[in-house]
Amino acid sequence: MEKQMPIVAFLYDFDKTLCTTDMQDYAFIPSLGMTPAEFWALANGFGRQHRIDGILAYMYTMIRESERKNLPFTRQDLVEKGRGIVLFPGVQNWFRRINEFGAAQGVQVEHYIISSGLREIIEGSPISGEFKEIYASEFYYDENGRPVWPKLAVNFTAKTQFVYRINKGVLDVSDDKTLNDSMPDDSKRVPFTNMVYMGDGLSDVPCMKMMRAYGGRAIAVYQDSNRMGVEDLLAKGRVDFIFKADYSEGTALDLTVKNIIRKMAISDQLWEENTQQLRSIGGDVLPNQVGLF
Repeated sequence: MEKQMPIVAFLYDFDKTLCTTDMQDYAFIPSLGMTPAEFWALANGFGRQHRIDGILAYMYTMIRESERKNLPFTRQDLVEKGRGIVLFPGVQNWFRRINEFGAAQGVQVEHYIISSGLREIIEGSPISGEFKEIYASEFYYDENGRPVWPKLAVNFTAKTQFVYRINKGVLDVSDDKTLNDSMPDDSKRVPFTNMVYMGDGLSDVPCMKMMRAYGGRAIAVYQDSNRMGVEDLLAKGRVDFIFKADYSEGTALDLTVKNIIRKMAISDQLWEENTQQLRSIGGDVLPNQVGLF
């Protein structure tokens, strides 16, 4: 039987990580006749007034304002609004290039989204097909395609749940039992040491700290508007690297990510060699951990 290649998983925030601003700002908010500043002030103010989770507050505000202005609000309408998303330079062909580089190093690269934005809008973007799974906030819709309840709300700390799902290979969000079952480290589908989390700011800190604690890598990207905040994350040891949000071939981001993949691939190869030797003498096999090799 052919041996399965080791998996390297890239976990991305979406807004201001792969695209230039909040995904609702491109088409949805203008359709309400509002500016982004007006909408977010309204949603955040509503959340504070009623002590509602910020993600649930913005989702409710989207429904309320659409109804108030008699505007269509269906799943398909939101997907269509994702067509206008503006991606950072190099993002559109990033996934193909990184996949090909990983394969050349002997690893299988997978990409995941973990976002507080809306899955429906992400699905309308030109890169939606690049991801093994999209974990993002989402509505449940009735038979007419109208939202009636939040299906999933992904706030900043809830993001870490999905890191564990990817680690264990339990991708179905309704399957909590398998997620919470005990599982030996050497049987987990994607070791934490083979994960890279990419985000843009404080909302990503829980996942970034998790990566650093468990041997993965954390990268923050920036635009001029948030460069100081990202530099602060680096200074405080919350991320491993920071880069300008340019995913083009040959950029510092591109080259460093390839070096990370190369190192993870070598670590996996050395672990496999060590495992074979231990098994040949009847020794105990240790989990694959960066730092052992």
